Amino acid sequence: MTFSEQIAKLRESRSLLQKDLAGILGVSLHTYQRYEYGTAEPKLSILIVLADFYGLSLDELACRERDGKR
Repeated sequence: MTFSEQIAKLRESRSLLQKDLAGILGVSLHTYQRYEYGTAEPKLSILIVLADFYGLSLDELACRERDGKR
């Protein structure tokens, strides 16, 4: 799953609209839509707010899987 698919799925699982998340993040609706459509990537500060909002780590939010190596 891509990051954009992940944030859309998380938003829909809470029955929220894109404009709701845009307000929570303090960005315009257009900016948030670009995150979900995969045409833009949010800044770290926005990622932290999203991860905290959904109760996830940044790795979980980004669909990042570790291969056991450091």
